[in-house]
Amino acid sequence: MNVIQCYAPANDHNEDIKDQFYDRLQSIIEKCTKKDLKVLMGDFNINVGMDNTGYEYIIGRHVPGERNDNGERVANLCAFNKLVIGGTIFPQRCIHKSL
Repeated sequence: MNVIQCYAPANDHNEDIKDQFYDRLQSIIEKCTKKDLKVLMGDFNINVGMDNTGYEYIIGRHVPGERNDNGERVANLCAFNKLVIGGTIFPQRCIHKSL
C-alpha cells in the first residue's frame, strides 16, 4: 500500500506553480508499483462538481457545485492513474448549515 499525503496550491495560485505541483505529484505516483494500492489524500483545494460526464468511474454524483480548475486537474490526474475520488461516491450528511 502506498499513501501519498499532500497539500495543493489554492485554485487562485499561479498556473506555473500548480503545473509544477501536479507534475511532481504525477512523478511520485509513477514511482509506486502498479500492483500496490494507492491512497492519495490531502487538501487539494478543489471542487469536482456534480457533472461527472466522462469521469463516471472516477467521480460520483454526490458533490454540489461546479468543477473549478483544480477540480479539473485532480479529475484528470485520477483518470490517468485509474484512481477514484472516494468522497464523491456516497451521499454525505449535511451537518454544516448556514443561516
